[in-house]
Amino acid sequence: MTYTSIIGKEKIPELMLKYEFALNILETQLNILIKEFSFLHGYNPVEHIKSRIKEEASALKKLEQKGYALTYYNIVKHLHDMIGIRIVCSFLSDIYDIVDLIKSSPQFQLKEEKDYIKYPKESGYISYHLLVLVPICLNNTIEYVEAEIQIRTMAMDFWASLDHKIQYKFSKDLPKEISEQLYDFSLDIRHLDQKMNQLNQIVKLYDKK
Repeated sequence: MTYTSIIGKEKIPELMLKYEFALNILETQLNILIKEFSFLHGYNPVEHIKSRIKEEASALKKLEQKGYALTYYNIVKHLHDMIGIRIVCSFLSDIYDIVDLIKSSPQFQLKEEKDYIKYPKESGYISYHLLVLVPICLNNTIEYVEAEIQIRTMAMDFWASLDHKIQYKFSKDLPKEISEQLYDFSLDIRHLDQKMNQLNQIVKLYDKK
């Protein structure tokens, strides 16, 4: 299945160009913010950053799963993660530093935020999501393009990556014993992040001495 089968397909090339522009702007501004933070605090809280524009097959499959018709309008209206950025941090406290950094930046408009760390999903998924609007200039007109930013620790990223691989193996819902074990492992991840964050606070006290 490709974009050639979608209603309004003639608008797709321009839409993908907008996503490309928005992603370039977002990556550049995030790098500037993080480098400035590192300069001011003498510490880089970010381990690595991954980014992508959702592939067309994945986008159309998600529309179908959500029960929407395959139209250009529904891509724009209902797929909020066509642009995805994942920021992986060292420690739990780093996540909230990065969240504050992004929310305070005049470069983006915050549309929505979800704290799946304080309020995990039923599956055990933990991360912090920000939905931002990125301004781009196309045809001498300023437009705002949605992008999803996920911020998590290395431990959270490890769990989410394996969960995704396991979910992919099943066409329907996960067997109960597997979903229960994944949830238990998520609790272990949360406990580990808390312990490592406490250790990091102790290290910071030594740095001050």
